[in-house]
Amino acid sequence: MSAGEEAGDAPDAVRWVRAAQRGDALAMSRLLDELTPYVGRLCAPIALADGPDAAQEALIAVFQNLRSLREPAALYGWVRRIAVREAIRVAQRGARQQPAELAELPAPGSPELAVDVRDVLDRLSPEHRAILMLREVEGLDERAAAEVLDVSAGTAKSRLSRAKAAFRKQWTA
Repeated sequence: MSAGEEAGDAPDAVRWVRAAQRGDALAMSRLLDELTPYVGRLCAPIALADGPDAAQEALIAVFQNLRSLREPAALYGWVRRIAVREAIRVAQRGARQQPAELAELPAPGSPELAVDVRDVLDRLSPEHRAILMLREVEGLDERAAAEVLDVSAGTAKSRLSRAKAAFRKQWTA
């Protein structure tokens, strides 16, 4: 599911939410199949090696709180909020050691470059990875990212600025 897609673009998901809220096990299963890859894509770049754990915890939170979702058409935004927050929480809990410094940078377009970008991202805090993922991968503006992260727009803007600066610093280190 892309950044612009919401449950309104997936009428089956809206039906499944309503049925799952009534306790329909088949609808819950279908909803789980629908949401699992989306949640995984959100959690992986934030929680890194703990991404699968974060995704699992996010899905558990989604299904535990599904009855509280008042507007099924808002499913994907609601799930995004839960997944990003769980990924940050799991990443903070399992604070990782920083990888070794890069000896030299590979040429643009080489497969090693993607590995090195990931290495630099690994060195950022979970909050910085989250804001970069929401802004650059999900395509959210600062206001929308702030809502997902439950911080003020000013905090999101400054966090994004610090995340970009930290990325640049680590990249050139």
